[in-house]
Amino acid sequence: MRIFTIGYEQVTQPAVLETLRAAGVGLLVDVRAVAASRRPGFAKSHIAAGVAEQGIGYVHLRKLGTPAEGRLAARTGRYGDLKRIYDAHLQTPEAVKEFADLSRLVREAGRPVCLMCYERHPEHCHRGILADLLCEEPDRETEHLFASPI
Repeated sequence: MRIFTIGYEQVTQPAVLETLRAAGVGLLVDVRAVAASRRPGFAKSHIAAGVAEQGIGYVHLRKLGTPAEGRLAARTGRYGDLKRIYDAHLQTPEAVKEFADLSRLVREAGRPVCLMCYERHPEHCHRGILADLLCEEPDRETEHLFASPI
């Protein structure tokens, strides 16, 4: 089973939707702490409606989002700090519960699942950490999707 990830930095919503459709994604899991965006088409209601038009499900697991100090670390290029902060966050009861929910969704989806956040490059984002954790299960692998930039 393949676990996809995608970031929407520097891309349009139609480019993301086409990338998800072409990859055969069945469920988009939004792992942003705050599902609002200044980028057109990426606020929670807009992306949920967009993927629904493609026959793709949508779930927002906000407790798997990066805490504010982790987002600041990512924005300022301190990726080691981001990882340290996010690893600690994943130990909180809320994140443990939502990670269990995510694991269940992946097992039950029947079609590929894609984790979505803002950052274009997964090594600069917590979604790569989540994908790595999900892929600790046998027969799973990660593929990072990249929509065509603007």
